[in-house]
Amino acid sequence: MRVKILGLLLPLVFGLPAAAQVPVPSPVQVKIGVAGPMTGPDAVFGSQLRFGVEQAIEDINASGGIMGKKLRIAIGDDAADPKQGVSVANRFVSDGIKLVIGHFNSGVTMPATDIYAENNILDITPASTNPQITDRGLETIFRTCGRDDQQAIVAAKYLASLKDKKIAFLHDKTTYGKGLADETRKDLAALGVTDVLYEGVNKGEKDYSAVVSKIKASGADIVYWGGYHTEGGLIVRQMRDQGVMATLMAGDGLASDEYAAIGGPGVEGTLMTFPPDPRNRPEAAEVVARYKAKNINPETYTLYSYAALEVIKQAAEAAKSLDPLEIAKAMHSGMTFKTVIGDLSYDKKGDVTRADYTVFVWRKGPDGKISYYELDKQS
Repeated sequence: MRVKILGLLLPLVFGLPAAAQVPVPSPVQVKIGVAGPMTGPDAVFGSQLRFGVEQAIEDINASGGIMGKKLRIAIGDDAADPKQGVSVANRFVSDGIKLVIGHFNSGVTMPATDIYAENNILDITPASTNPQITDRGLETIFRTCGRDDQQAIVAAKYLASLKDKKIAFLHDKTTYGKGLADETRKDLAALGVTDVLYEGVNKGEKDYSAVVSKIKASGADIVYWGGYHTEGGLIVRQMRDQGVMATLMAGDGLASDEYAAIGGPGVEGTLMTFPPDPRNRPEAAEVVARYKAKNINPETYTLYSYAALEVIKQAAEAAKSLDPLEIAKAMHSGMTFKTVIGDLSYDKKGDVTRADYTVFVWRKGPDGKISYYELDKQS
């Protein structure tokens, strides 16, 4: 025993570096959970969440991590299904993950955030816009995106400005789709406009000819769609096939270039509410360049996901803690976070304090491809 003790003391007595004698443990890593539809018809949005967080982790780790701790990603595929979303949330709990960015679909985020809140896990959704997500008063639940009641009033005011236009409402029966359609319809009614049709369809169907016939019979000039890009594209294509030239209008669930690929040329003229394109913000220029170097288009919710991790980093450093409850306190404090999507601050519910939705139109760009552009901008 004396020999062993002397052996341990010798490096210290003779001035030899202890590190050369005793292995140094690797730095503790912080797992960041990313949850969304990595498979299925909404997988394009799941990829955006993943791309956003992956690049943010790479950049934050390159600058030293968060309080000296490096980050690594843990991905959960909810396939846009509430039950799978609950499974992902429970797995994150079991794996000891305390910081989560996700989910995408409001109908998945709602039950998953119940689990996160019960286990004091901090969750920031970059994309789920249903008001009830934050209206429930869950202390550790936030978002970087806006709310359906914010984009609904923008859509309603625009629709009301189109005098003598017949408006039909169509939704996909999901928490997001029906919620957005109902909010817009309510706001439109308050502005004195009555719709000519209100119908729900099933998400995931391929044949919408029956509802297209109803749209045609209603004489609608505009169809407001509460739902996602996949079904929206199919509906527009089938409307055009039946000679229905009504304009489609929708919310942020349409905001993927895949919508044009699914819907074809008939999507030109589609209207959509979405915040000003974050890719054009000066704060995002360097990050966007890094994405482009990897041949990734950081559209829609990519930068909202990147920003979510920026918020976590700044809040943790302000709180001097990686405890989710302490991070949440910093986020609720009213402090301003510098992010790639601009300055963000939070109210007591966990919503961002700015509401910046505007109207976009789908049209051909200078490259001849159909994509979405702010309505009042011609380039």
